[in-house]
Amino acid sequence: MKEAVPENHSQRPDQSQKPVVGGLGKLVDGFGRRIDYLRLSVIEDCNFRCFYCMPKKRVNQRSGCESLQFEELFRLVRAFADLGVRNVRLTGGEPLLRRDLTELAARVGELDGIIDLSLSTNAYLLARVADPLHRAGVQRVNISLDSLNADNFRRITRGGELSRVLNGIDRALEVGMAPVKLNMVVMRDVNDHEIDDMIDFSMARGLNLRFIETMPVGQEGTDVMARHVPATDILARVRERFGGDLIPVKGRMGAGPGRYYQIGGEAMTVGVISAVSRHFCESCNRVRLSARGELLLCLGRRNRVDLAPLVRDGASDQEIRDAISQGIANKPWGHDFADRDAARATRMSAIGG
Repeated sequence: MKEAVPENHSQRPDQSQKPVVGGLGKLVDGFGRRIDYLRLSVIEDCNFRCFYCMPKKRVNQRSGCESLQFEELFRLVRAFADLGVRNVRLTGGEPLLRRDLTELAARVGELDGIIDLSLSTNAYLLARVADPLHRAGVQRVNISLDSLNADNFRRITRGGELSRVLNGIDRALEVGMAPVKLNMVVMRDVNDHEIDDMIDFSMARGLNLRFIETMPVGQEGTDVMARHVPATDILARVRERFGGDLIPVKGRMGAGPGRYYQIGGEAMTVGVISAVSRHFCESCNRVRLSARGELLLCLGRRNRVDLAPLVRDGASDQEIRDAISQGIANKPWGHDFADRDAARATRMSAIGG
């Protein structure tokens, strides 16, 4: 089986705009890209051990690198909001494992400038917290669901219970979260035969569906690249299922990088995230903040800024904002998934995807 070879998108184009450093209300990198989307990892742990994302056994935290406390994490998010971030997504690990998540969501949602607060989850615990989270300001949710077959789901997640995830999906719909999106990581000879079933499931419930290419992030992601299915193959399967063309949806659907298509004759849209086969670096508008306070500037690069010492050592709000702005000024043009050493250096589970 031939392994997919990721493209290298790290080469910098002509830099026509100087970085914008400091100042409230705007956060622009050295290539003129407006950074207005923060993926906030609130916890590294997860109750699933998906083989393409997590090591089989739990990894102990590194000494001296503890997760940020509530106020520390909130203070950093507030600094991002001051600098022009408008969209915040709560991620993990599995964010629902964090006991104070509802309170954190409420505080973040009240920040001036935040217009969209969303959640990424495996939905195993969602049924019991969907209502309080929705009332706290989480309007929409992305749910990881890689199989609708209980046995296959259990194999992929190493023990996950599909029925509880389906209950979480139903509860999210009941409390009014909208849209509810499903994210399916498509893997050859693992779950690619379930593409049609996932479409039918999503159509029956009015869900948005996104197919995601495997990415060589972390040792686990790198190991599974032999099962990579490019977006073109996925979309060909969707066309075959409906016997017609897919119509590209104009404009953006959310703050993320998905490309969306209208299924002819149907109200449903499907999306693809193709970080490997068709990159979207030129329109990147996001950065990631880990639960340990590391600002990750690109999913496929080593570039990062450790903000934890600033909030723990009494830095002023302006000093924190300056550190964030300087980090954004050094955001690389694009990922380098061809650099396998760099790819293995990051665990996907620690940065929320």
